[in-house]
Amino acid sequence: MSAISVRNVWVEYGDQIVLENVDLDIASGAFVSVVGPSGCGKSTFLRMVLGQERPSRGRFLIDGKPLPGEPGPDRGVVFQRYSVFPHLSVVGNVLAGYEFAESPFLGKLFGARRRAAAERASALVDAVGLGPHAEKYPSALSGGQQQRLAIAQALAREPKVLLLDEPFGALDPGTRAQMHALIRPLWKERGMTVIMVTHDLKEAFGLGTRLLAFDKPRIDPQAPHRYGARIIYDLDLTRDGPVPVLGFSKPIESSPTAEETQRSMTHA
Repeated sequence: MSAISVRNVWVEYGDQIVLENVDLDIASGAFVSVVGPSGCGKSTFLRMVLGQERPSRGRFLIDGKPLPGEPGPDRGVVFQRYSVFPHLSVVGNVLAGYEFAESPFLGKLFGARRRAAAERASALVDAVGLGPHAEKYPSALSGGQQQRLAIAQALAREPKVLLLDEPFGALDPGTRAQMHALIRPLWKERGMTVIMVTHDLKEAFGLGTRLLAFDKPRIDPQAPHRYGARIIYDLDLTRDGPVPVLGFSKPIESSPTAEETQRSMTHA
């Protein structure tokens, strides 16, 4: 498991502010759902945890240490579009993860090491429900089956943090329900910290132990790009009682920082 700390993170592209003053702690083993309107910085936040992007200001910590400057095996990711190797079978796709990890220069294992890796790959294929399709190629799989394969690929490196970027958004309701039934037991069994971006509130509440809502708390009509999104709701979904509803939950109070006050005076 892995704890994540975010300290005063800002993301700016030129004079456009995407995220501002994001500050939070995510406990090891949490399942965090991230919601918010399109363009509010949800996927940007996820890419920073992955290591694909760096904050303009502030920092990310994993288990108290600075986040590495690039993606690593400690963080797995599953996107909405299936990122699988089309020329490899189902079990071959998963086996490739073990081979690249243990033999980064050749990308191949031989003898006893390959047999051991193949056994682990087959066990993981079974765990995601693809055992009967182990020798098929991705083109012969349905959308839900391809997403199961993408999840198996991400889990092959045994990541401490699993990042899900709208992984079920392209699936029909029935297949999506099957994926929900798959991902939650895998999360519990492996003790991962999961961060999932989604536009589906029902999915966010149903899967998560915590919900973060990103949005812009204020907009300047004269310079709308000069304010970024923040976490405006932070809900604990593990408490007893009815599921909380966003509209009836108290938002996080935010007071303007000295920098924001100066910025407002500048545009006045």
